[in-house]
Amino acid sequence: MELAFIPSPSVGVVHLGPIPLRGYAFCIIIGVFVGVWLGNKRWVQRGGRSGTVADIAVWAVPFGLVGGRLYHVITTYEPYFGKDGHPLNAFKVWEGGLGIWGAVALGAVGAWIGCRRRGIPLPAYADALAPGLALGQAIGRWGNWFNQELYGKPTDVPWALKISSDPAIGRVGGTYHPTFLYECLWCIGVAALVIWADKRFRLGHGRAFALYVAAYCAGRAWIEYMRVDEAHHILGLRLNVWTALIVFVLAVVYFVVSAKKAPGREEVVEPGALEERAAAEAAAAGKKDEEGKSADDASPAAEDEDGDGDRDKVSVEKPAAKTEKKTEKTEQTAKAAKEAKAEQAPAGKPEAAAADEAAADEPAAEAADSKKS
Repeated sequence: MELAFIPSPSVGVVHLGPIPLRGYAFCIIIGVFVGVWLGNKRWVQRGGRSGTVADIAVWAVPFGLVGGRLYHVITTYEPYFGKDGHPLNAFKVWEGGLGIWGAVALGAVGAWIGCRRRGIPLPAYADALAPGLALGQAIGRWGNWFNQELYGKPTDVPWALKISSDPAIGRVGGTYHPTFLYECLWCIGVAALVIWADKRFRLGHGRAFALYVAAYCAGRAWIEYMRVDEAHHILGLRLNVWTALIVFVLAVVYFVVSAKKAPGREEVVEPGALEERAAAEAAAAGKKDEEGKSADDASPAAEDEDGDGDRDKVSVEKPAAKTEKKTEKTEQTAKAAKEAKAEQAPAGKPEAAAADEAAADEPAAEAADSKKS
């Protein structure tokens, strides 16, 4: 008794008038956009310009689609060029059939052309794009769910995939391992691994991309082994298993050799990008300082000490207060000098003469006090 399973969509295409909207195509397109978005963020963090990843993707994506389709058609040629085959069906990409190996290989050629035109090192670009590629694959695998293809062996686990029968293509209904889901989850894990390792060890010169390739191949080998769709076998193993093993070894070798020959990460990934960013940040900082100065100059509280809000009044009254204090001090000094003279006057002198002498000395006392002040 089937208690639980993952249902498959009844149809993989919806028609909007004469225009067919295919689930497989939508998954591929969404995966590309997510990959470019994440790649752009990582490229900017490494010192590149925003938008460069998308500009180079204009070259990489078409090359990748052609490469993915070529790999599928070459390795599964019977439906197209075998007995009762239909060669024109080889162009029907929307019906499924993209080999990731060919997509990455020829996509790299397109990326190399785009990077060369911009003066950018391809390994640095590949490092920035690596986690985005893994997430794009995770999303793209749901296209196989819409097409009810590339599932695994029969099973009755609760997460089994329900496949409907289709005698026209020889599809037998039942519940199978959802290998598309396994690969989706594995790719998400690969993206997380690359992001973590890149931050922890500052991977550069293509090593983040090599880690992505090696980690993906490790998962693809066991997932491919579970599939039951038709495939060519070599020494008892599916062709894609051998491909995964060979590419895994090559990726590991590149990782090790690159770490010895070019340790660390590239200082400059896009010529002129760091200088432009520094200039923009300096201009923004200067503008902020000017705005801060203007705000300080316009603030009435900066000079309003008595709280009446009148800065002009304060600037006039402050010197006046100082003058009054100075005059009062001078008068007190003169008075003290006068009293001292009166006390020191000779006994034979009349009081009036002593008073006159004190009065005569008063200007001298004031002048001396002024010098002290």
